[in-house]
Amino acid sequence: MNQWKIKVSIFINYFLFAILLNSVGTVILQVQSTYGINQSSAAILEAFKDLSIAVTSFIVASYLNKIGYKNAMLIALAAVAIACLAMPSLNSFWMTKVLFAVTGASFALIKVSVYATIGIITKDENEHISLMNFIESFFMIGILTGYFIFSFFIDDTNVKSSGWTNVYYVLSGLAVLAFLLLYSTTIDKEKGQSAVEIDSNYVGFFKMFQLLYIPIVLVFLASAFIYVLIEQSIFSWLPTFNNKVLHLPNTLSIQMASILAASTAAGRFIAGIVLQKVSWILVLITCLLGAGSLVLLALPLAQNVEGAAITGWTDAPLVAFIFPLIGLLIAPIYPAINSIILSTLPKNQHGMMSGLIIIFSALGGTTGSIITGNIFQTFGGQTAFYFSLVPMTLLVFCLIYFKKLQGKNHLSVKLSAGGGH
Repeated sequence: MNQWKIKVSIFINYFLFAILLNSVGTVILQVQSTYGINQSSAAILEAFKDLSIAVTSFIVASYLNKIGYKNAMLIALAAVAIACLAMPSLNSFWMTKVLFAVTGASFALIKVSVYATIGIITKDENEHISLMNFIESFFMIGILTGYFIFSFFIDDTNVKSSGWTNVYYVLSGLAVLAFLLLYSTTIDKEKGQSAVEIDSNYVGFFKMFQLLYIPIVLVFLASAFIYVLIEQSIFSWLPTFNNKVLHLPNTLSIQMASILAASTAAGRFIAGIVLQKVSWILVLITCLLGAGSLVLLALPLAQNVEGAAITGWTDAPLVAFIFPLIGLLIAPIYPAINSIILSTLPKNQHGMMSGLIIIFSALGGTTGSIITGNIFQTFGGQTAFYFSLVPMTLLVFCLIYFKKLQGKNHLSVKLSAGGGH
């Protein structure tokens, strides 16, 4: 195998999809100006992205071992390349829906295939962990870079211009490059027995939904749903908040949203260190209380923002720097609870649990964006972000109950193991 080609292709895959998937907030802002779409209508873009990920993951994962992981990734890259090329030409709101639907479905194929491919091209556990971390880091770099790539194509002097859609020519080029690199190499053993086992577990439809009878799984899924609802409502609507409430130009509104991505990355890095020494429930509850306090402290600063000319970062109001730091506080929650539920359940249920995580996370993201968009349109941007206090409060109670059930579940697993299972 030409492993360097495979690895470079995988890195470009993740970089590309990080930009596309997390551009939904940028595109929500732009379609309002370019196509005259209101906030509640623009919010539907999140559903096209998230639900296509969930549906594709649910339906096709069991067939990936038959298709082959390389072929699945090639199909995904080709679909995205075509959709990106079509976007500037068709240049309409319905095309943005199609683009996000194609992106979501393609990412589902990419993610499952990439995870399986990593196991094939690495020699041992240390190399596997190292490559996985590099890939996930590239995803975060893609998110950060995406804000600046999109802002480069936006014309603040003509907010109704559709010139920003030319960014998709660049993204299509990245997809073609990744396609050619992957096409020119071979992935050995991509139809191996381990892959078949993983996939069959992953979409064991009835067995997967039998997990819903387990109380700790229900509480976890509620927690995951609520967390993603909070996260996506902020990620997707921060550029619009910066523009409509803080009166920043479109380009600056998008660029300053990168603070949220950067603080989220920093929060997960710091939490990785802290959680080795401090109880997860204490860390996560503290983070939620801190996030709620930040909402109450930062949003009032947006009330007295005047519509004065703002041309750059140095002119931006203080709240534009402070509020995105909420990412630092909410970032540790999702990885932590995912790790906890997987470590609590038997290994043969991990694949099925992963399917439920994808589905409920997608539903949470879509719900959060739609609710926030409707509140934004009806009551304004400040009220929309104040609403995040409601799911934050619910999440505190869910996590406390989750912790209680975790102890009981560990005990039941031990007793079951002692009974000869």
